[in-house]
Amino acid sequence: MYEPIRSPSVHTPAGPADFPHRSREEELDIQLAGHLAALLAVTDELGLGTAGDRIAEQVARLRGAPPARHAGLTDAAPADLHRRAHALAGRALLVAASRADTTAAILSAERMDAHTAALAALAGPAPSGHLVGAH
Repeated sequence: MYEPIRSPSVHTPAGPADFPHRSREEELDIQLAGHLAALLAVTDELGLGTAGDRIAEQVARLRGAPPARHAGLTDAAPADLHRRAHALAGRALLVAASRADTTAAILSAERMDAHTAALAALAGPAPSGHLVGAH
């Protein structure tokens, strides 16, 4: 009454050799290199050469090749660039911590601190005699 199935079902699980697999560590390396490369681009746009060189070293270590560097200008305000860099450094810190990469984690934390300080300097001092957040 029914004809037998002659081809494999699409619901059959694939064998282990059907596609390449990456380890968790390799995936985290790729993520960390990506976050650091994005941080490098913003750092270069801000003109922070020494910090950019340190970030580029880590990207080269993770990727096995030096990153392409260029200062692609976006005409963004310095405060916006520092906020973007702070967020990217935070993402890099999370990935570096999850893969136990102390060097990248320390570098990311230092960059977060530097961008926090730069944002505070751009904002200027708080008016004296007023408590921030008090209403």
